[in-house]
Amino acid sequence: MEAVLFRNGALLDPLRAELLEGHDVLVEGGLVREVSDRPIKSSARTIDLKGKTIMPGLIDLHVHVVATELNLARQIHLPNVLVTLRSVPIMRGMLRRGFTTVRDAGGAGHAHKRAIEEGLAEGPRLFVSGRALSQTGGHGDMRERTDYLQTDAPCGCCVRVGALARVADGVDAVRRAAREELQMGADQIKIMASGGVASPTDPVGAFGYSEDEVRAIVAEARSRHTYVLAHAYTSEAIQRVVRWGVRTIEHGNLADSETARVMAEHGAYVVPTLVTYEALSSEGAQLGLPPDSVAKIADVHEAGLRSLEIFKRAGVKMGFGSDLLGESQRLQSNEFRIRAQVLSPAEVIASATVVGAEVLGMENRLGRLVPGALADVLVVDGNPLESVDCLLGQGERIPLVMKGGRIHFDELARA
Repeated sequence: MEAVLFRNGALLDPLRAELLEGHDVLVEGGLVREVSDRPIKSSARTIDLKGKTIMPGLIDLHVHVVATELNLARQIHLPNVLVTLRSVPIMRGMLRRGFTTVRDAGGAGHAHKRAIEEGLAEGPRLFVSGRALSQTGGHGDMRERTDYLQTDAPCGCCVRVGALARVADGVDAVRRAAREELQMGADQIKIMASGGVASPTDPVGAFGYSEDEVRAIVAEARSRHTYVLAHAYTSEAIQRVVRWGVRTIEHGNLADSETARVMAEHGAYVVPTLVTYEALSSEGAQLGLPPDSVAKIADVHEAGLRSLEIFKRAGVKMGFGSDLLGESQRLQSNEFRIRAQVLSPAEVIASATVVGAEVLGMENRLGRLVPGALADVLVVDGNPLESVDCLLGQGERIPLVMKGGRIHFDELARA
């Protein structure tokens, strides 16, 4: 792997309030070897940044790389190969937008992770959840109301790549499901703790698993030294699972101040995903979102920005998430713009760097450019600490993207 010396950049350290001008960053063997405000002597390939911003790669904690269309119930029945191949440009687009690491919150498994690592597909570093766990009639149950319920798959040996979740009920069944997802390579376990928008039969305010079921899943995750993330919207749904050991709450739009206090007390994180509601409300129906789901959007859309203020006041750490589906995946970076209506640019950047690294257990390995960190490097035209606008779009103002010491996109020569 080629050694690279980035010279004369304005270093963005998410723990500092301002850019650090005139810094060099040396990358060797896929790692950051040296960072200095003085010229570094090296025979490595030198890239003169001429004062452009150099910053760590971005982290999105809530994506679905196999969500290739908005109608998830319909997607389950698509051919496995078709869904897999459709996910390839989705992953590449994320990397081009500067997201060098993502946590897939349901759908992607070890095979996707391996394909990226082996270079068969180009995309961000993946932390996968396998299939999320849902109770019957919960957010992961995509079966329509019928006279009888079919099983998750055509036969016991079949798996639908397009299925983001699996149904399991009862303590023994959820233990086995969690164990199976971990055995198949899940880095963490996702559960459904409330109703949701994209599912056909569960109200947003519905509860998910019982206490015994949640505690069993948490125990299985902890036995493998990992954690549980939970889809949850309402205050009561959030408080239930946080008290039972869930580490990160996904969405959290309808949380109140008391709920945020409980989360802070238990050291739980929240991963808001505001851009998905903007996308669903503006283009969901025309892109195939079912009418029942369209009707649920308003309940959570308007509360999203208020939740950021509530979490901030309580001191709950917020990770960056997007949760986009189908053609709306292109809007991933708009989450920066939405959050900047409430939070400072520095707070928004922190959510997509150092907070994300904490959630993934990768402090000082991801989220900062410090010696020993994985060499995930972005070169940016503009100062994200003054305005997040330079991070929007499809990477037009991010001329260079490096992941793990390998340059995937380089347009500096044309800049």
